[in-house]
Amino acid sequence: MRIMIAAVAAASLSLVAVLVGQTPQKKTASATSIARGKYLVEDTGKCGDCHTPFTEKGEPNKEQWLQGATLPFKPIVPMPVWADKSSSIAGLPGWEKDAAIKFMMTGIASNGLPARPPMPQYRFNQQDAEAIVAYLGSLAPAK
Repeated sequence: MRIMIAAVAAASLSLVAVLVGQTPQKKTASATSIARGKYLVEDTGKCGDCHTPFTEKGEPNKEQWLQGATLPFKPIVPMPVWADKSSSIAGLPGWEKDAAIKFMMTGIASNGLPARPPMPQYRFNQQDAEAIVAYLGSLAPAK
């Protein structure tokens, strides 16, 4: 009987150790993904250049980070599909997670159309697209 109780106790402790060991890894992976997404948004994609308004000093307004802006430039030739304003991407309002990931991988929105210029049609890989969506989803949406 003692052997059976000891075996059950050992199995329970092993299960707890496994579960406890997995929880921090999952949180770390999520934090790592968000950090990767932040890097891709800020340093690779330079999303803030169009999706954030600038102050009078020409600096990004950090209080309105990625909350949409009027674009400070225009095409040099007429372009009927040109977007004069960028949308708010903080919090990904109006986007389903899978559609946003597909958009970052293909440049095609859920309506089957590409982004309007000057938005580039990015071709991020799956892991980077998921990281970008995780980061943007972690931001507070515009009020």
